[in-house]
Formats: sequence, structure tokens, C-alpha cells
Amino acid sequence: MNPKLQELCDRAEILDCMHRYARGMDRLDRKLLRSAYHDGAIDDHVGFVGAVDDFIDWAFEYHGTQTRHQHYLMNHTAEITGDEAHTETYYVFVGTDSDPARPLIISGGRYIDRLERRHGRWAIAARVCLVEWQSEASSQLPPEAIDFLDTVQTVARDASDTSYDRPLAVTRTMSNP
Repeated sequence: MNPKLQELCDRAEILDCMHRYARGMDRLDRKLLRSAYHDGAIDDHVGFVGAVDDFIDWAFEYHGTQTRHQHYLMNHTAEITGDEAHTETYYVFVGTDSDPARPLIISGGRYIDRLERRHGRWAIAARVCLVEWQSEASSQLPPEAIDFLDTVQTVARDASDTSYDRPLAVTRTMSNP
């Protein structure tokens, strides 16, 4: 393959790996999240350092205390040398905590990763999560508004979420006032 085309393909596959991580974490989809890591991967993540499967257990337990959470990925750079890449991906995390004393957590930082291409698949071999800032605030939506949204949209942290619907079809109708 043309070297420039190979580089573009590698960059797309590496970025796709980052997106699998974020979506897998937000949907609590273990299979999807695990696909972002190679066997033997180590994650150093805000107080946890260890093997990927232990990290996933730890992260799902933490996110289990929240009613909703989202990971937003932004600036992304990748230095690729053969079958190894070093990346930096900026993130913003927003989580609605089930503890009323801490209803909204917002933090930002960077994922510093070493990825490897093994058997044609790019995945994380080592990760360090750097938290650079964090804020806690109260949600501006009253509980009644959140309850209403639950009745008109399927938002879930599992495969019942609308994002898993294949083929996607809109079956609900609403009239405009």
C-alpha cells in the first residue's frame, strides 16, 4: 500500500479505537470497551493502576454510582512508527452523580496512550489518564424535566440505548404546538 495511504488508514483506525473506548465506557458495554485494549494492557487511571480487565471492573463500579455520564474526545495527535503509536487525546467528562450532594461532575484532561498494531488491529497497550481540572455543579434541569426526557427518549447505559438500534427507525410521532 502507498505509505501515505497506509498512514491515513492507521490514523483512522487509531482514532476509531479511541471512539470505541469512549462509547464502550458510556454505554457500559464491556465487549466494546475491551476491544479498545490489547491483552496485557495496563491502565493508570485516576487512582487505579493495573490490568485492563481489572480497570474495566473498577471503572464500571465507579460509573455505577452515576445516573448518566459522557466522555467527549477532542484534540487528538498520533505519532506512528511502524506497528507502534503514541497518542494524546484531550477529553471532557460529564457525569450526573446519584448522590444529591454531588449532582454534576465535570472534568477534563488527556489520555496518553501507547498503541500497538497486533495481527492487523490497533489497540491500547498502555494508558495514562491525566486529569487537569475538575468542577462540581448543580444541574440546571429540575427533576421533573429529567423524568420527562426519560419518557420520550430511550437513553440507557446498555444495549437498550437508541444508539444500538439497527436499523434505526423513528416510530414515535409528536405534533408541534
